[in-house]
Amino acid sequence: MIPPSTALNPSRSLDRLLAEIQFLQSAARFRELPAPEVPEIAFAGRSNAGKSTALNVLVNRRRLAFASKTPGRTRLINLFALTDPEGEVGRLVDLPGYGYAAVDATTQRLWKTELSKYLGERRNLAGLILVTDIRHALGPLDQQMLAWFAPRGLPIHVLLTKADKLNRQEQNRAMSKVAAFLDAHPSRSPQIQWSHSCFSGLKRTGKEQVLDVMAAWLGLSRPGLAQIPSDPHVSGPTI
Repeated sequence: MIPPSTALNPSRSLDRLLAEIQFLQSAARFRELPAPEVPEIAFAGRSNAGKSTALNVLVNRRRLAFASKTPGRTRLINLFALTDPEGEVGRLVDLPGYGYAAVDATTQRLWKTELSKYLGERRNLAGLILVTDIRHALGPLDQQMLAWFAPRGLPIHVLLTKADKLNRQEQNRAMSKVAAFLDAHPSRSPQIQWSHSCFSGLKRTGKEQVLDVMAAWLGLSRPGLAQIPSDPHVSGPTI
């Protein structure tokens, strides 16, 4: 396993690498993935949670990840390379959305198999961004995703999307519920960072905290980020 970095490299900026991010490849099955040579951050979530939109906003691209009006259309594991002049530094991995009822049963079983393999066996995985709609945060399928991944003992950041759909009080209430759920999770270790924050793709707000988390996981620098956040209970402000 390639563990998350414990020190930041000031010469490598996540923001600069994101500005040059490039599509690497797609894979339908775990065995088709590229060699696990650099750390990867995976993005997972229900098909209608706004995962592709979040990815596009985080990397400041309009169509890096395909945001379809038809949930469930993204059926491949899509990898994007962060590269500097010396080569690949890390990858962002867009996992197929799960839980879309219109996808046939065979495809659903395939997704479940390949997602569980990736989350359970990919040895260069540095952390998971779990994307969930703040209005229905951490539903049964999201909880199943956490159950698959938590035993790996790797960091998790819960990204509560579509925060613009709620007012400030409703956001606070949703954040408190997520915090309580994560605190009580039986697989949570106090040594492993589990964090959460609000995000709005429509308003393009809530980017900074999740980018700080990603930089820390990859051992990259960001303006004002001096070290990896040490408090696993930290949560971002409402937006």
